[in-house]
Formats: sequence, structure tokens, C-alpha cells
Amino acid sequence: MSLKERISEAIKTAMKARDKIRLETVRGVKKVILEKESEVRAKGQDELTETQELEILTQLAKQRRDSIEQYKNAGRDDLADKEAQELAILEEYLPAQLSDAEIEAVIDQLIAKTGASGPRDMGKVMGPAMKEMKGKADGAKVQALVKAKLT
Repeated sequence: MSLKERISEAIKTAMKARDKIRLETVRGVKKVILEKESEVRAKGQDELTETQELEILTQLAKQRRDSIEQYKNAGRDDLADKEAQELAILEEYLPAQLSDAEIEAVIDQLIAKTGASGPRDMGKVMGPAMKEMKGKADGAKVQALVKAKLT
């Protein structure tokens, strides 16, 4: 079942359950999917690939995390809570996130593989790391761990 189909089912379920936040969130996801589909159709592609769907969800989750941080800094805990609820709903559709230990293991492996030894070699590790952990780890967290290991 594609993400679009799963989201359509989630919309129906949320409407029946009268779950306002879930309904709002999944409708927002469907809107972004439809917009992205119209973009790729113009390029000759019939539908979104799993990778493109994952990119959409990752982007939406990142936006929520950024909003939560900004709202908390501004003292708007009510809005931060709403964004956190939306983030939890989005994370249901994302692959399971790697733990810090798993991320470190991948980074250690890539550092050994590429022969990276200092901060200058950060690009050698970050590119392959983000490809390998796409959608499974937050880029900022990966970057911080790579930086810490290469200094």
C-alpha cells in the first residue's frame, strides 16, 4: 500500500473518530503528496517513488521539530504541544529512527572505510552517512556526532 493510500485511509478513520488534530495532519500530508505528484507528472513520472514519499515525510517532520523549538523559545507551549502531537502522527509513517548507538556504529564504520581523520574529512563521511541513514536519523544529530568523532 502506497503512502497516499495509507493517508487516505487515515483521513477516513480520523473523520469517523472525530480526531481533529490527526485529520488536520494527514490532510496536510495528502496535500503535499498531491502537489509533489503534480510536479513529477510534469517531468514524465507517473507516481511518487518510496524515496520521494520518505523525503516528503522527513521534510514535514523536520518542519515540526523546528516549529516546536521556536515555539518553546517564544514561550508558546500551547502551540509547541500541538506541533508535538502532529510530529507524533507523522512519525507513525516514517521508518523507525536509529538510536544514538546505532548511528555511532554506522559513523565509525564509515570513518574507517573512508580513512577520515580530521574535521576536513567531514564531507567524506557525511555524504555516505546521510545516504545510508536517510529517513532513519536526524541530519543534525548525525552531523554533530560526525563532528565530535573527527575533532
